[in-house]
Parts: sequence; structure tokens; C-alpha cells
Amino acid sequence: SRSKDESRLHGSTVHCRPGAPLVRLDQSWEQSGTLRRRVGERAMSDGLGGCCCCYCIRQTEIGIVEQFGQFKDLKPAGLACVLWPIQDVAARLSLRIQQLDVNCETKTKDNVFVNVVISVQFSIIAAEAFNAHYKLTDPYSQITSYVYDVIRSTIPKLTLDETFAAKEEITHKVVESLQATMNDYGYSISKALVTDLSPDYKVKTAMNEINAQKRLRSAANEKAEAEKIIHVKAAEADAESKYLSGVGVARQRQAIVNGLRDSIVDFSDGVEGTRPKDVMDLLLLTQYFDMIKEVGSHGAQKTLFLPHGPGSVTELQANLRSGL
Repeated sequence: SRSKDESRLHGSTVHCRPGAPLVRLDQSWEQSGTLRRRVGERAMSDGLGGCCCCYCIRQTEIGIVEQFGQFKDLKPAGLACVLWPIQDVAARLSLRIQQLDVNCETKTKDNVFVNVVISVQFSIIAAEAFNAHYKLTDPYSQITSYVYDVIRSTIPKLTLDETFAAKEEITHKVVESLQATMNDYGYSISKALVTDLSPDYKVKTAMNEINAQKRLRSAANEKAEAEKIIHVKAAEADAESKYLSGVGVARQRQAIVNGLRDSIVDFSDGVEGTRPKDVMDLLLLTQYFDMIKEVGSHGAQKTLFLPHGPGSVTELQANLRSGL
């Protein structure tokens, strides 16, 4: 009844556990609800999660119950009732996935030291919480040791370039090694990721320089090939031009010969008493005067000195005939 509860609460002290602070209840019945909440909050701040023989196990956690220091039972999330003080919730284990970043330095096959960061994601198996709590003192150190063992036995067999390309192989070996061992201790390995793989700064600078020089060499080769194509095409164009020019000159000379032949035949037939020799002399003289006219009509031509006089034409004809 209200009177009994009020007399019991007024001026009384609530004990939560040995060593826990005492909470004095001097308020009236109307404030008892607030007091009970404060008692619960005080008990929660002391790590109990409950009061007296009642404990609260949070979601994604599992409680380890001990009786006189000996394992008694596993408590799932929710309200857990124990026979305090002979029983107690000794620990709460989180079932969430946890991540451990392992930083390891090792040497590759080509004697390059690299710094490798492996992120291992793991969680506690609920059914194996006993092994996870009692068999391992420090699971983080255990996982770190196995990661060191895998990294320092795998990467020394690979060159630096092969190491960058073998991330999947490295993570597979890490997960395989940890699964085979940590399952016996109640831990499940979800995934292992190579989050960083970095050689020394000087090595990275040298690798970038090598890559830059390769690209420069490739660019020089491409430039040389372009210049080669330009010269080849120019030579081909010049050869084609000379060929076509020769064809034109040959056709020109053929046309001249045909024209001279027709002229000689026509002149011999039209003028009686003329010989082909006379016609040739006349044609040579005509061409000579045409040449003199051509030289005189172009002021940019170089000066050409020829003997010229009343007997020069006859001498020129004789010279031309002797040359032919």
C-alpha cells in the first residue's frame, strides 16, 4: 500500500552492490518515481546495468554470469536476473564487428622495405562467448601476431611490383590463417583489407622518375616516327614530282620532234629545189632568234655573251651542225 511504501522509502538507503555509493531516499511518495530512475541511473554509471539482482544486457551484447567466480551461464540481451551476491555478471561482450589496424614493415624480394597496413574485421561468435572471454587474455595481440606472421612470410617472396598486384592474395592468406586459429577462441574473421602499402619515400620518387623517363622515351619515339613519316612523304612527293616532270619533258621533246618532222616534210613538198638540209638550217636559225628574243624579254636573267655579227649566224649554224 502507499503508506507502507512511503514509510519504507522515507529515510531508507538502497544498496546496489558492495562498494557502490549509497543513495539516500528522503523524498516523499510523489517523488519516488524520480528517485527510482535516479537509482537505476546511478547503478548504470557503476557498470551494473541494473539494481540488486537484476541486470540489463544491451542489444548486440552477451553477458557472462559467474557463480563464486566460476562460469555459470550466458545471458542474452534484455533483463538478466542473478542470485546476488553469490552470482554476478562478470563481463559483457560486444557482438558487433570490430576492426583492428595492423601496421607491419617488411622487405620484398627485390630488397625494398615496405610498410603494410592490414585492417582486420572480426566479431565474437555468440555461441562461443565462453572461449572468447576465458581462453584469450588479449585478442588484439593474438590477431596482430598472426597478421605479422602471414605478411612476413608472403611479401618477401614477391617483388615490389608483384606486391602491389597481389593484394587479394595477401588478404586471402590473412583471412585463411586467422579463421583457422581464431574460430577455436570464439572469434569470427569477417574480412581483411590491405588499406595501405607504401615503400620508402625515396623508392616512390625513383619509381615515379622511372615512369616519367619511360613516358619521355615513348614521346621521343613517337616524335621521331612523326618526323620520319614527314621526310618519307616529302621524298615520295619529290620523286613523284620529278617523275611527272620527266614525263612532261619527254612529251615536250616528242612533240617538238614531231613538229620539226612535219615542218620539214611540208616545206620540202611545198618549195621545189629545197633539200632537207636547208630546212634544218632554217629551223635552227629560227630557234636561235627565238632564244635571243627570250633572253632579252626577261630582265632578271643573267647576262649571256654570244658572238654576234654578219658571219656569226653562219658560224653558229656550222657549229650546231657539227655538234649534231
